[in-house]
Amino acid sequence: MFYNFLLDYVEIFTFLNVFKYITFRVGLAVFTSLVIVLIIGGPFIKLFSNRKILNPIREDGPGDHIIKKIGTPTMGGLLILIGIIVSVFMWSDLTNIYVIFSLYILITFGLLGAFDDYQKIKNNNSSGISFRFKLISQIFLALVGVSFLTYYINYNELTNLYFPFFKNLFINLGWFFIPFSIFVIVGSSNAVNLTDGLDGLATVPVILVAACFAFISYVAGNIIFSDYLKIIYIEGSGEVSIFCGAIIGSCLGFLWFNAPPAKIFMGDTGSLSLGGSLGAIGIITKHEIVLAITGGLFVLEAVSVIVQVISYKLTGKRVFKMAPIHHHFEKKGWPESTVVIRFWIISIILAMIGLATLKLR
Repeated sequence: MFYNFLLDYVEIFTFLNVFKYITFRVGLAVFTSLVIVLIIGGPFIKLFSNRKILNPIREDGPGDHIIKKIGTPTMGGLLILIGIIVSVFMWSDLTNIYVIFSLYILITFGLLGAFDDYQKIKNNNSSGISFRFKLISQIFLALVGVSFLTYYINYNELTNLYFPFFKNLFINLGWFFIPFSIFVIVGSSNAVNLTDGLDGLATVPVILVAACFAFISYVAGNIIFSDYLKIIYIEGSGEVSIFCGAIIGSCLGFLWFNAPPAKIFMGDTGSLSLGGSLGAIGIITKHEIVLAITGGLFVLEAVSVIVQVISYKLTGKRVFKMAPIHHHFEKKGWPESTVVIRFWIISIILAMIGLATLKLR
């Protein structure tokens, strides 16, 4: 919005040409969202504490969770959403279809997460809305978004699935592109949600994935760089890097309050919206498989839950002491800080591997 306003005065004030550079606006997006979250974070935490907007703790979780985390405010994802939305509205091109699509997923999944958090607080338990209702809602919201994207974007490569490490290796999904995209968005959303179980555990991996895709979306939107790296050129996708920058800034600001011991949790408001947004960005840039690599920690957390459920239903035995897998290591005696930092290290390694795929082909 502000960016579009500034463009009207470029011919009068030539120094405003600097705002045409995406890299400059990415930096502004990071800084703006970071400052916003840092400024409003303290008052939000105080308000939520006074209003008893507190996070219900799983009764079957590790024993020290009930002691350490009870009474901590939740729905901190609102801080993240405010930072992202304000920053994107200020510095991105709001006529860009990819920005609109990303904002749609962010906001709608955030609202769904907020409703889930509200139900948890209202009923004073960690269950919230039913899994079936949540999943159906996610599928419907993703279907609307993907249908919107396919209606307004008509380049042939949109329905292709590209494989990293290989030149020009892809599969045209055809009509299956829509259910596949829904799977990516919903799967990513729930995977981040499952990861968000310890102080700062999900926040840093989200920052790393967003940073990787800030670079990928910028390169994909630049015809020279995309040709050099032999990846598909997607006109207009560079604007998505500003959206990624806003995610990075907001999550950095949130981490200030979410670092152990956390003063606030992001709740489903944050995890569902951030995960869904990352899935949307992966689809936009045609790097869905790279998303699974860079966000491999999220995949691991989700798979651990799936394996646990299937094993218990089929054999009556559990593979892990507790799922998601970060709780398994807590049950084994690892301190929370050890689990978090080691999982961060894994995320850093996976992010580097994901970026390496751009050149190794």
